[in-house]
Amino acid sequence: MASEHAVDVASEVAAARAAWPGWQSVALRERLRVVRRARHAMAERAEELVAAVETARVRGPGETLGAEVLPTADACRFLERRARRILAPRRLRAGFSLLWTGGIAIEIRRDPFGVVLIIGPSNYPLLLPGVQAVQALAAGNAVVIKPSVGGRPAAEAFASILHGAGLDPRLCRVLPETVSAAREAIAAGVDKVVLTGSAPSGQAVLADLAPRLVPATMELSGCDAVFIQADADLDLVVSALTFGMRLNDGRTCIGPHRVLVHASLATDLEERLAPLAAGLELCDPDPAATKLARTLAREAVAAGARLVAGSLDDAQPYRPIVLADASPAMRLLQEDLFAPVLALVSVESDEAALAANAACPYALGATVFGAKAAATALARRIPAGCVVVNDMVAPTADPRLPFGGRGRSGFGVTRGAEGLLEMTTLKAIAIPRGWWRMHFDDPHPLNGPLLAACVAAAHAGSIRARLKATLDLLRTARALRKARRSR
Repeated sequence: MASEHAVDVASEVAAARAAWPGWQSVALRERLRVVRRARHAMAERAEELVAAVETARVRGPGETLGAEVLPTADACRFLERRARRILAPRRLRAGFSLLWTGGIAIEIRRDPFGVVLIIGPSNYPLLLPGVQAVQALAAGNAVVIKPSVGGRPAAEAFASILHGAGLDPRLCRVLPETVSAAREAIAAGVDKVVLTGSAPSGQAVLADLAPRLVPATMELSGCDAVFIQADADLDLVVSALTFGMRLNDGRTCIGPHRVLVHASLATDLEERLAPLAAGLELCDPDPAATKLARTLAREAVAAGARLVAGSLDDAQPYRPIVLADASPAMRLLQEDLFAPVLALVSVESDEAALAANAACPYALGATVFGAKAAATALARRIPAGCVVVNDMVAPTADPRLPFGGRGRSGFGVTRGAEGLLEMTTLKAIAIPRGWWRMHFDDPHPLNGPLLAACVAAAHAGSIRARLKATLDLLRTARALRKARRSR
């Protein structure tokens, strides 16, 4: 790939558009062969991918392999196995008869958009744009990737693998990391945008898309809640929360932040978390994120929360912060955070927990801990894009799982079958079976009685009424046919 300074964004988009018609005409099975070869190459070049990701994120190779390389390869295999069925045209038989057509056969097709712009995040520079790119390509689109700051090496490494797997290099282009590159790509004319980022970034991108009416999928910020029921396994809860604070140094959009814990467990949980949080060291804390976290935590303490672990002094190295006696009204519980912070809210019931959760405008993910049946029942009531029961974050890497948020956490989904369908635009084809087109005929006084009989014959509430209407329909149709023949 060319250096950032040498990239002409408009030319990159134009190259992708020029290559797209040929790609969309390639049979799906051939597109999936490229995906399969790319997956095999990922396994052979795993160390190279880890090194590319590490330029943006400082973390051990084991975490990068598990958090980025493996789930990206799994997503490729999911497409190889399932894409044909997901994208297959659906045919609806002509069983629903309309009087003037004699029935309509309907075909539902999924067509590619064209050129898809993928705006990637900084926290998972391979996994998130990589999965989105391979889904877009499998669906028949061309792709341009705008990485976040530090994410270009990972995007280039993945694009190189795709090119080596037989993909026309014009079909997957990597743009500079700058905000202006995304804006230039939109101005150059893309057909769909997929953004993973903050809510303010989503608002800015949507403002650029609105004049052009370009559709978008927005996977935005989170401030995720953890619901802990009275019968939860507290050992499991503590392990999960510790993992959530440690994972990616807290830079995970569905990391735990708001802990809605049943009052009977609140004190015990607080006492167990304090030493564990104090012992966690971050490999690569985000200075801006940690400063915001401390600012909001200081506000919360001033409003009545208690500091259980961590320091609020900006001069000290950042360690995970745990607060108790937090309130859902505090800003700390209403803002998206990219640092490990836990705010414990004591609740008396599931209803109280749901009410506390409703105060937050973000609804990306949530976690529930408790006996399986009751926890699952609560999970079904939580307004969030994804809810995990008795685990933390890791199950969302399942390639079958669609991922997206609500409220300020965005709209649309990526990954899974639904994410693949998001990379397509629907087309319905209607094929009438009958020969009569009553709507083409000149108006006639009998049209009204005929249609009234048709409505009653199809939709009246009793069998008797429908039979009577059917007889009226036949008599009126014969009269109308006779009248038109006599003209």
